[in-house]
Amino acid sequence: MGIYSCIGANLDEVKQSLYDGRSGVGIDPVRTKMGFISPLTGIIRRPDLKTLLDRRKRNYLSEQGEYAYMATLEAFRNAKIDDVFLEANDVGILYGNDSSSVPVITAADIVRNKKNTVLVGSGSIFQSMNSTVTMNLSVIFKLKGISFTIAGACASGSHAIGIAYLLVKNGLQDCILCGGAQEVNPFGVGSFDGLSAFSTRVDAAQKASRPFDKNRDGLVPSGGAASLVVESYESAVKRDAPILAEIVSYGFSSNGDHISIPNVEGSRKSLQMAIDLSGLKLSDIQYINAHATSTLLGDSNEAQAILDVFDNGCPLVASTKSMTGHEMWMAGASEIIYSVLMMNNDFIAPNINFEEPDDVSALLNIPIKRVDMEFDAFLSNSFGFGGTNSTLIVRKFKN
Repeated sequence: MGIYSCIGANLDEVKQSLYDGRSGVGIDPVRTKMGFISPLTGIIRRPDLKTLLDRRKRNYLSEQGEYAYMATLEAFRNAKIDDVFLEANDVGILYGNDSSSVPVITAADIVRNKKNTVLVGSGSIFQSMNSTVTMNLSVIFKLKGISFTIAGACASGSHAIGIAYLLVKNGLQDCILCGGAQEVNPFGVGSFDGLSAFSTRVDAAQKASRPFDKNRDGLVPSGGAASLVVESYESAVKRDAPILAEIVSYGFSSNGDHISIPNVEGSRKSLQMAIDLSGLKLSDIQYINAHATSTLLGDSNEAQAILDVFDNGCPLVASTKSMTGHEMWMAGASEIIYSVLMMNNDFIAPNINFEEPDDVSALLNIPIKRVDMEFDAFLSNSFGFGGTNSTLIVRKFKN
């Protein structure tokens, strides 16, 4: 695994932030100057790639592509995958990404203002396409297996892992790099701000993301990138790879309803499908990393779906978005990494900023402080605009 997020630029930093319940949310002064209703965002620094990539490769990378490159370097290093292995094997890539705003806007401005398309530059097209991450990483790392982008809104990263799981399980690929990436700039989320989708709790930025709390007032946008190497057991053992966890099942559904308002039925179907396919008992799942973004209706509907499926006997439920904000296209992948880090280090991070439950969240088992405990399996939800739902179940690897 590899991670580049607002709570840490690598796995060790992220693990410590989760353990401490540290928020990565802050105020972006640029958004204030631009007239945003909410200047809140996950604070993440752009990496310096000058010593890592040549100028042309850097020119082709979008912002989120830079984050994905850094996360992938860490993931391949930790997976003991080097250039020799990549050259000799058909490693695939499936990455979740559903926007690339800045290069599109920049190119349009140049054409309108300069009346000259040549001035747009050679890197623009490779930065602006939704497939920017997969096309760039597949070239940089010389990946020769399956390669395409999953654009499934805020479930993109989770669906990427789910599709990788199915391909490996069915013997069509032995090893796939998968994950999710999200740009962190004002242009990527301006329309969300205009819809008043974001928290305006600017007087206490790190308390603004409040999943399941009665007084939540909207989500906090965030981003970065998360990379995971999904590999068949046989392939991993053959090359003596460090196995971190096992993907047990992938559930999915579509609400077939409102384009932006989630419902209970779609969430419940995704959860139930993952559980039915996992072969696990409900009691085997000891932690749920909820999608819960800190929106009024979304959090309540997910809470109800969890209660319906677990028959009011639910395990610990928390949303790491309380610390990271909503990492959007990245979230489904990063939250698997967050959960694996917790599972392999025997703790469950707190759902910070949960001070007063609403009628539904009061029925959930939500930890407000870190819980030090061993657990062997978790479930992770990711839901997105258009009613797309994804649920993954992962368990601790045991020989």
